[in-house]
Amino acid sequence: MMLERVRVIADYQFGRGAGAALFPNGVRFIMGRTGRLRQVLEGDKRIATLRANDGFLILSAYGGQKLKEALPFPQKRVIMNDDAAPFVAKGKTAFCKFVLDCDPEIRALEEVLLVDKDDNLLATGQALLCAAEMKAFKKGTAVSVRYGVKGKEMAPESE
Repeated sequence: MMLERVRVIADYQFGRGAGAALFPNGVRFIMGRTGRLRQVLEGDKRIATLRANDGFLILSAYGGQKLKEALPFPQKRVIMNDDAAPFVAKGKTAFCKFVLDCDPEIRALEEVLLVDKDDNLLATGQALLCAAEMKAFKKGTAVSVRYGVKGKEMAPESE
C-alpha cells in the first residue's frame, strides 16, 4: 500500500516509470510521530523524503542517481558548465550564468537533477525558475541545491 503510494507520487512528479525505478520492492519507510510517511530508504541509503507541506518527494543524491539512470536525457536535468560543476557537486547554489542548457519542460519549484555536460550527476535541488528563464537570465539563482554528490548526505532520522 505505502510502496504503491510513493510510486504513484514519483510517477506524477517525475514521469511515468520513475516510481518503479526509484522504489524497488523491499524499500523501508520511516514514519513521523504523527504517523505520516517521512522518508524512504533502500538498505541504509535514503532515496527520498516526503515534503510535509505538499506531499512531493525530495530526492537525496542517491535517489537522484537512481532517477537519472531511469529518465532519458535531458528529462528533469539542468546542465551546468565546467566552472560551476565542482561547486554544485559540493552542494553550492547553481546560478543562471552557469546553466548551459536544461529540460524545456522544467517549471519553477520543481525538483530537478543537476548534471555536467557529460550527464554525470552533480546534485539534486529545487528549480527556482522555469527552463526559459534559466537559459535567458545571466544573474540570479537557477536552482536551490539540496544535496550535492560530494556533500554530506544526511543520515536517516529515526523517529
